[in-house]
Amino acid sequence: MSKKDIIVGIDIGSSNVRTVIAQVFPEEEMPRIIGVGTAESLGIRKGIIVDLEETVKAISESVEKAEKNSGRAVEKALVNLGGNHITSQDSKGVIAVGRADGEVTEDDIMRVINAAQAISIPSNKEIIHVIPKSYSLDDQRGIKDPLGMNGVRLEVDAMIIEGSTPFVRNLIKCIEQARINLDSFVLSPLAAAKATLSKRQKELGVILVDIGGGTTSLAVFEENDLLHTAVLPIGGGHITNDIAIGLRTSIDVAEKVKLEYGNALPKEIGKKEDIDLSVIDANEEGIVSRYHVAEIIEARLEEIFSLVNKELKLIGREKLLPAGVVLVGGTSKLPGAVDLAKSILSLPAQTGFPLPLGGLVDKVDDPACATVVGLILWGMESVSYGKKGNGEKNWLAKDISTSVGSSISGMRKWIEKFLP
Repeated sequence: MSKKDIIVGIDIGSSNVRTVIAQVFPEEEMPRIIGVGTAESLGIRKGIIVDLEETVKAISESVEKAEKNSGRAVEKALVNLGGNHITSQDSKGVIAVGRADGEVTEDDIMRVINAAQAISIPSNKEIIHVIPKSYSLDDQRGIKDPLGMNGVRLEVDAMIIEGSTPFVRNLIKCIEQARINLDSFVLSPLAAAKATLSKRQKELGVILVDIGGGTTSLAVFEENDLLHTAVLPIGGGHITNDIAIGLRTSIDVAEKVKLEYGNALPKEIGKKEDIDLSVIDANEEGIVSRYHVAEIIEARLEEIFSLVNKELKLIGREKLLPAGVVLVGGTSKLPGAVDLAKSILSLPAQTGFPLPLGGLVDKVDDPACATVVGLILWGMESVSYGKKGNGEKNWLAKDISTSVGSSISGMRKWIEKFLP
């Protein structure tokens, strides 16, 4: 078995680190999951590394579990990048088409993408992704893929996604200390979107909301283009903290209460329903109201969805996305979360599940696994790119991405093309 047939994705989150190992078979459209490993993440808070040693330990533990599960050693991996240090801005690149006959080549597309990166960014920021929205060729505008077309002047309107250099360096250090070679970084909501959103949803207009442990990240698509992305410094862990404070109990007990008895809609809970804390933990005592727990959850989720709505207002898409809201992340599984999202955002809402893959499907068929499955699909594209396909266009939105800039030691620039 060739090393090129193996793809590894590592989702480093504030609550858990998930590693998935997949095997690619040329005759099969989708890869097979052959190994899955999960470890508790104690070194990351709100998407930011606060303890290098704990983060390395979590990555190593997760990878080791996946290796034992699959019988394969992990050498390199695609890794997600999140946290509220992520920012984005629009940019434009302009070049003259290189060939004398005016036909646009791959080299022209790469050059115009590089031209779009020639922007002023703060010294503590690095470019993570360059995502073309549309191209213009002379007087022709709104072109999705100019390859093979003829013209003189090629332009691109692109979105530049940037991350904090200190954070990126620290994350690279953790990955290297865990003895993993970094293949590339992928922004968390883009990975999750790759695993859960269909081309039709992206065409109509949709927002993916990934409610993680320490942050909530979102990505808005319309006409198959990425319109906006943001990371909010609030997540499911804040709900657990609220419950712990409200019930005057430990974080561990609060987490169990949230998972076993939680609901985002108090109106669905009888006011006389109680929770016996001693059943959850022998060291705890007392009876608490389940209705009160639901009120705590509702208040925090309302805050999260209100912040998401503010982001939609910023780009003029409030209540204007026909494909609605797709919720992923562990917190999205809370009963009532979808209905609350519909109410606050005034949009259709649903829970997003990763695309069905082969192999150990039951271990990743979970909204909490959307990001790590997206990493596998992202890697799958780079493996299969250039091979003869079945002639059908891929469901993935077209984008071209670069890894973190060459100023970071041990990183290499790369550009990938995804056909819509």
